[in-house]
Amino acid sequence: MTSEIGLRDRKKAATRAALSTAAARLARVSGIESVTADAIASEVGVSPRTFHNYFSSKEEAVLAHFEESVYDWVNLLRARPSDEPIWDSLEHVVVQIVTDGTRSLEETAAIMELVESSPALLAKKLEVHLRVTRLIGEVIAERTGTDIDTDLYPNLLHTVVGAACRASFDLWMGGKSGASGPEELVRGAMRQLRQGLPQP
Repeated sequence: MTSEIGLRDRKKAATRAALSTAAARLARVSGIESVTADAIASEVGVSPRTFHNYFSSKEEAVLAHFEESVYDWVNLLRARPSDEPIWDSLEHVVVQIVTDGTRSLEETAAIMELVESSPALLAKKLEVHLRVTRLIGEVIAERTGTDIDTDLYPNLLHTVVGAACRASFDLWMGGKSGASGPEELVRGAMRQLRQGLPQP
């Protein structure tokens, strides 16, 4: 029984991922305005009803990878040793994410470009961002003995680390940084943050 439930959950996860990938691919080709739930479902070989079982809108489907990446951050951070300094934990997590061979940085960049070109996707991303990024702040608060609702520290820390990752990613994708890879840039960004971001 347990194995059947596990198989069913894996199939659901695979279907959700396939629908999200198809939504992003179609949106990049035709623009999010021209994409329909029916077209996304057809691309994956499922019914429109199945699409709506997983997503309330095409925008939500496109942004599913972003939302899942936040959950990845949360799970990886929770898995770090409880007595590890928070800066060490965050650096381990960030490096693990950017060096994960199963993640395509080019695909991530393409989705980011797509989102930033669409007011509808930007609005939906803000909604998702407000909902899920708090989860990272909550884990930081747990590990540092602070309160996500009353203390600046956990809110500030998860925001600046996220910004450092984005800056590193943008610089790497620009192709002019001279870095050997995104890991070098991320480690450099974390080092500068630890030092208080000193002026060069």
